[in-house]
Amino acid sequence: MEGLYFNIDNGFIEGLVRGYKNGLITQAQYINLTQCDSLEDLKLQLSATDYGNFLSNVPSPLATSIIEQKASEKLYEEFNYIRSQSSDQMAKFMDYITYGYMIDNIALMITGTIHERDRSEILERCHPLGWFDTLPTLSVATDIDSLYQTVLIDTPLAPYFKDCLSADDLDDLNIEIIRNTLYKAYLEDFAQFCETLPNPTNEIMERLISFEADKRSINITLNSLEQKI
Repeated sequence: MEGLYFNIDNGFIEGLVRGYKNGLITQAQYINLTQCDSLEDLKLQLSATDYGNFLSNVPSPLATSIIEQKASEKLYEEFNYIRSQSSDQMAKFMDYITYGYMIDNIALMITGTIHERDRSEILERCHPLGWFDTLPTLSVATDIDSLYQTVLIDTPLAPYFKDCLSADDLDDLNIEIIRNTLYKAYLEDFAQFCETLPNPTNEIMERLISFEADKRSINITLNSLEQKI
């Protein structure tokens, strides 16, 4: 039955995604890229692909960091465009994808603040898909309660913080514990949402989320060896 009504809500964005997929670099194009002797040659080879425009306004000399930045911006723009054209359920699904990046950005901002890093430098390292309006103000938080009450209470992550409010000071160890606690709540919530989706989406997402949860459990176990946790 899902196939009968799929195009009503998702036909347009499926066409977009298929178009983006067809624009990915082919094996032959990649081989040509590996034979480039300079970044200018790389730019010239890319001009014959769907990636030709994202470097068109970049002056010489090129740098690998600029290429990475521009390629990432292209990806973020395409993601946000698909999100803007999606129906309610698909839009919520794509929102869930961004929550993991939000958690990482929060941990990055707090860790940088603890070590007195420049705020603008930290913000540059934050993932664009995890950006939210109050992210720059995280540097004023001195404990978990103030972090929640002044910054995160109006974000989608607020419900995930209920198990973190008992944490003590904001230090490196507690930040990592908070990150993993947030991820646990986030993955559980994402899994519950995916259970409401029709087949085969729910079956595929169940496997993907289970894999992510298992991977994080293994990493936590390995990193906790010989630690007082």
